[in-house]
Amino acid sequence: DPVGAREVALPLIRLLRRHTPLGVSVCLGTLDHALYEALREAGAEIYILKFETADAGHYTRCESPGTLAERAKHIRQLAATGWFVSSGFIAGLPGGDVEGLLQSARFAADLPLRGCSVSPFVPGPHTPFAGEPTGGVDLALNCMAILRLLRPDWVIPAVSALNIGEPGSGYRRGLRTGANLVTINLTPPDLRADYVLYKPDRFIMTEERILRALEAEGLAPSPTGLAEHFHHSVRETGIIPVDPR
Repeated sequence: DPVGAREVALPLIRLLRRHTPLGVSVCLGTLDHALYEALREAGAEIYILKFETADAGHYTRCESPGTLAERAKHIRQLAATGWFVSSGFIAGLPGGDVEGLLQSARFAADLPLRGCSVSPFVPGPHTPFAGEPTGGVDLALNCMAILRLLRPDWVIPAVSALNIGEPGSGYRRGLRTGANLVTINLTPPDLRADYVLYKPDRFIMTEERILRALEAEGLAPSPTGLAEHFHHSVRETGIIPVDPR
């Protein structure tokens, strides 16, 4: 939504940049070049643009925005203009199969990305897939393991949807599988109902729950922030992942 990006996201990014040195990530879909540049000038550094499935026909049948080719083009353009770009796909998406997931993993590995997520499918109410079964956690974990083998350098998050059917333990299994990033839900509890994915039974990963999960797996939070990590890797290698296609 370009209007939301201009009127809501931009002022928030400027506010955050004035008050914190932390990196700012945005996930706002495909926008025009001028708006991407405005977001960067405001202080955002990381852009998350998911493709969900690498099967172009499946992408269209799911009524996803635009086309898969357009999505990939925007990912490449973002990386070429200095953004640290992450993407992601869904395991267990209705109409998909294992071969399609392997295709998605290979597709992601060939893009100029810094990281990629895999989330089990969660049916949303009032959507064409509302009555479809939830995607399997094991399937998502296997995809995460494949990504880790394909790209040892990537940032791969443990997503909260891994807790579907396995509250708490699914997230920990993600950390065991190769995830090296945790994300904390900072949405105030009284506002979570406004986001349709936060169902009443959704196991929300709060700071306390994340710290418990890390400790249980023998891990500890890194003092290095995500944007700092990306900048450090560029300084060390001198390589910025740009795909000229």
